Amino acid sequence: MSLDNRRYDIDWLRVIAIALLLIYHIAIGFQPWGVFIGFIQNNDSLESIWIPMSMLNVWRIPLLFFVSGMGVFFAIQRRDWKELLIERSKRILVPFLFGMTAIVPLHIYLWQGYYHQDSNYVFNPAHLWFLGNIFIYVLVLFPLFFYLKKNSEGSIHLFLKKVLGHPAGLLLVMVPFVLEAVIVQPPNFELYAMTMHGFWIGLVAFLVGFCCVYSGASFWKMVMTYRYPLLVLALGLFFVRFLFFELKSPDFLIAIESNFWIFAIFGFGHKYLNRPSHLLNYLSQAAYPIYIIHMVYLYLGSVLLFEMELPAMSKYLILIAFTNVMCLLTYEFIIRRIRVLRPLFGLKV
Repeated sequence: MSLDNRRYDIDWLRVIAIALLLIYHIAIGFQPWGVFIGFIQNNDSLESIWIPMSMLNVWRIPLLFFVSGMGVFFAIQRRDWKELLIERSKRILVPFLFGMTAIVPLHIYLWQGYYHQDSNYVFNPAHLWFLGNIFIYVLVLFPLFFYLKKNSEGSIHLFLKKVLGHPAGLLLVMVPFVLEAVIVQPPNFELYAMTMHGFWIGLVAFLVGFCCVYSGASFWKMVMTYRYPLLVLALGLFFVRFLFFELKSPDFLIAIESNFWIFAIFGFGHKYLNRPSHLLNYLSQAAYPIYIIHMVYLYLGSVLLFEMELPAMSKYLILIAFTNVMCLLTYEFIIRRIRVLRPLFGLKV
């Protein structure tokens, strides 16, 4: 089993997932309930765009947890447990604490100003909750991960290779996700941020993501071979959710749909994205800092745009462009180039 080959498809999926996160967060500002979860809300809604957002919302965050677990697999190949904890602390904990201290208060300040609230300094994870969860998962699971690394040809590896190398094995993989949904009973499956549901589904996805890579090439060959059936099943469950449940299927069905989407995405990604490119080299470095800062520019753009007399769709498209361009400019000319800032955003000095 090759342990340390660069996986460009996984890097691409991380970049794509963060790009979708930006589009999704921007869409919330055009929903009639956006203000109730802390977003600046446009007066005119675009409820129709919530249909595609609902399609991706059941898998976008679990996918990031899968990919993060996969990233830890590659990280431990050249590190012992002490080096892993130091590296993950620099990569995750430092940006998490810095973001709560210096980044999150900025976009909360913009929200307070727009809604004429008292301006207060707020120390809060907000959208960075994901980083806090990931760091906890590393602390909890690193003994298991290093045990598996030490026994890379042992019985657990052979079992995972057999299970994850067969399409029927994916049904077994889905069991803990279904159990999580049934046991936790989240009031809203798609509400992950700072909830018990978000914590537990993240933990399961993080561990399963690690196991997918640990199991070897058979998993990737399988999802690539069955990528179209997996996509058809995911689309089928989405249309069932849309046509029969008004996008609110029972949680266990959403958990299954989520997994079909993720495994289909892995199959297509492995088929078409597992190759190097200069664009990937740049974006894979930029994605993490952009994730950290994007809410500031989203809120700033909302403040500037939402009082203008423009069609809602025009505002939505302009806000997507504004947020992405400002994030990229800030990364390129400030974060990337100022040495002292790089570690605060998870970049190597």
